[in-house]
Amino acid sequence: MRSMTDTAALVAQMARRARSAAVQLAAMPTAAKARALRAAAAAIRADATAILAANADDMAAAEANGLSGALLDRLKLDDARIEGMAAGVEAVAGLADPVGDVIDRALRPNGLVLTRVRVPIGVIGIIYESRPNVTADAGALCAMAGNAAILRGGSEAIRSNRAIHSALARGLSEGGMPEDAVQLVPVTDRAAVGAMLTAEGAIDMVVPRGGKSLVARVQQEARVPVLAHLDGLNHTYIDGAADPAMAKALALNAKMRRTGVCGATETLLIDRAFADPAPILAALADAGCELRGDADVRALEPRMVAATAEDWDTEYLDSILSVKLVDGVDDAMAHIAAHGSHHTDAIVTADAAVAERFLAQVDSAIVVWNASTQFADGGEFGLGAEIGISTGRLHARGPVALEGLTTYKWVVRGTGQARP
Repeated sequence: MRSMTDTAALVAQMARRARSAAVQLAAMPTAAKARALRAAAAAIRADATAILAANADDMAAAEANGLSGALLDRLKLDDARIEGMAAGVEAVAGLADPVGDVIDRALRPNGLVLTRVRVPIGVIGIIYESRPNVTADAGALCAMAGNAAILRGGSEAIRSNRAIHSALARGLSEGGMPEDAVQLVPVTDRAAVGAMLTAEGAIDMVVPRGGKSLVARVQQEARVPVLAHLDGLNHTYIDGAADPAMAKALALNAKMRRTGVCGATETLLIDRAFADPAPILAALADAGCELRGDADVRALEPRMVAATAEDWDTEYLDSILSVKLVDGVDDAMAHIAAHGSHHTDAIVTADAAVAERFLAQVDSAIVVWNASTQFADGGEFGLGAEIGISTGRLHARGPVALEGLTTYKWVVRGTGQARP
């Protein structure tokens, strides 16, 4: 077994190589980065059989270890998901490159010309669980934004991650990127996470993507800046002025389209003034969703079970939904403020004034009017692949793609000015 000292040394060595690669990546022209990413997408497609075989081994081990249905869904790969990964990498290659963009320019009274220019962050560490597609998505986004990436996936997906990384790294290298542009931590012990979180000066930013235990550890131990991706405790509020057919369709989609994604609705709030909530609840129950509600709402659907206090604060990532009746939009917003995770919250209503109040006052990274919370995705936002949904308030918020993986520097041009 590798010791903590050995693991720390391994991460430090990877970070040194990443720093060298980051210097080269920062200077690469857009066309060269795009060419390398297209080669990486081709390599993923070429290695599809090997990736599927590795994933089958991960799935078998995960099932034997009792991994939940939601996590199994996140882990599973098939031909369509592999094609989705490859297409996602190609999509990133076609995005506008933010590196070098001039954010603003100013001429000072003393003749100095000041510009703010987008530049890569440097070395980015990604710590993630379950989803092997993150290996491709995160690697592609970091590289296109001129950053080197150090990826540490969960032990449940180690075989899948290795196979995907092998293809990705080969394609990037063949396309002209530095060999160490995207590295995968080869060990699964928890010491690697600790080494990344405390790598001040070696890793410039860490992005965690995982459950509450991972996020809690990152918040407790991190000594490097963190781009927070907290849980998706999302709400859909059906207002009294909602169209019944739209409300039913959106409630079903927001919960049941894919229950294991972070954009899934976990709590349904229904205005007491809404005319007929029973068909919505029946449709959810008929679709196989377990409903948990307070006493008032349980009277509307006999298959509903009693909710506990913990239910309002639970991200199920499963076919389970908390349901509560509320007294209008103010009550709904108060519930969201008390129990939400600032990820994605939606309102269904035909009343534009009520909708605009909700959009303005709900303090979440993504707020939605008359659409499903499952649109909380970088691809759906036209950003290509995403590195995560940031629920914090600093640097970047919502789906984080290329622009969120850059910072800026001030460039000052003078003609001999000396400060008096």
